[in-house]
Amino acid sequence: MEIKFHSTVIITDDFDKMKAFYQEILQQEIEIDFGNCIGFKNGISLWKLTEEYPIAKKLGQTYNASGNKNLEICFETDDYEKVAENLKHQSINYLHETTEESWGQRTMRFFDPENNLIEIGETIPCFVKRFKNKGMTDKEVSERTSVPLEIVKKICQGV
Repeated sequence: MEIKFHSTVIITDDFDKMKAFYQEILQQEIEIDFGNCIGFKNGISLWKLTEEYPIAKKLGQTYNASGNKNLEICFETDDYEKVAENLKHQSINYLHETTEESWGQRTMRFFDPENNLIEIGETIPCFVKRFKNKGMTDKEVSERTSVPLEIVKKICQGV
């Protein structure tokens, strides 16, 4: 028996608002659109439940206006500065703007229109190269970031 991860589904109350947020603000492309359910190429789906769906029949009101506080939807980018600058011009409710995590990755966290927590962070190669470009040795970068030395060396070839 094989079970494969398919997608993360966000059950939404305001489908159109959430669709616009993920398409326009987070620049995600739709792969498939079923009307009340869309799947983005990144594996996230948005689903507007109606009364006839089994989930709604079994759980009743499934939408929680306070968002899911035990879930964080993570995105990464090699162009962190540009993304951070572009998001400053949007109406976003930040948990925190850019901060550096203890392992050196820059991240920001904010809420989508229905209060689900979103993270955007640098990719591992991005922050490893940032430290390398500051003059750190491969070993120092590895110690600073907790990225194994072999991976740091591979990322930093030619930097």
